[in-house]
Amino acid sequence: MDKIAVLIPCYNEEKTVGKVIDDTREALPEAVIYVYDNNSTDRTAQIAESHGAVVRHEYMQGKGNVIRRMFREIDAQCYVMVDGDDTYPMEFAPEMVDKVLCHNADMVVGDRLSSTYFEENKRPFHNMGNSVVKAGINHLFACEVKDIMTGFRAFSYGFVKTFPVLSKGFEIETEMTIHAVYNHMQIDNVIVDYRDRPEGSESKLNTYSDGFRVLGTIFRLYRDYKPFGFFSLLAALLAVIAVLFFIPVLLEFLETGLVLKFPTLIVCGFVMMAAIQSFFAGLILSNMATKSRRDFEYRLNRVWEEERRKREE
Repeated sequence: MDKIAVLIPCYNEEKTVGKVIDDTREALPEAVIYVYDNNSTDRTAQIAESHGAVVRHEYMQGKGNVIRRMFREIDAQCYVMVDGDDTYPMEFAPEMVDKVLCHNADMVVGDRLSSTYFEENKRPFHNMGNSVVKAGINHLFACEVKDIMTGFRAFSYGFVKTFPVLSKGFEIETEMTIHAVYNHMQIDNVIVDYRDRPEGSESKLNTYSDGFRVLGTIFRLYRDYKPFGFFSLLAALLAVIAVLFFIPVLLEFLETGLVLKFPTLIVCGFVMMAAIQSFFAGLILSNMATKSRRDFEYRLNRVWEEERRKREE
């Protein structure tokens, strides 16, 4: 088991990966540096190997797929994940590692948004998207994570070995954050500087398609992790629709003693029944989610025992 493993997922980063590796070795000389190449068509893998990194490959395209492979294959007391595009200064990594190894943090978030991100990032829709995602998750999950989409994080062994990677692409950071928040893991924030990509290096993040995937991930995880809140909102919406359409029918009946809009009345009845069903579905799924959390705590204890055993070996 490594003490510190630095994980660098890469796709066509030949212009920057060498510098990232050198900066990492200077900041964390005791760390083992792993570069996972995700079907690059340039010299990313060769450059990484020449700079002394351990190079491995993931042939299923997508950052989520790369992270799944990294988390499965590597055992370490502390993991540092950083993008290979040289946008994160590695001098902040020792503080992040210290929070994992000495202060029991399960996930340390490299917070760009509280420092230089909005000045350095030249893509205004990315700035807006980061703010929207941050506000939405903090509101829905009652947390105070400072940067949801950052690619600079540190993890404990317990987090890595219990995190179910479901996403395939860039929405993986959102999934990590919600997983940690929902399971009451210790999340710390470290403010880090951010610098935009150097000239000639291109972002693989598509502002619109990947942005919609992130929003879809938030929607899906809120439904899965907070089913009572989700289905209660749905039930309230259906109930309001049913009542609004029922009121004219009721007023007409009070005035004339007749129901002239039977189709509307029938639809209102079915919509209200759907609202009631949605409410009770939320109750049932909430109990199932509570059981899932209990099972997770049991698995987490098993993982901690496994980590202690590997350290002793």
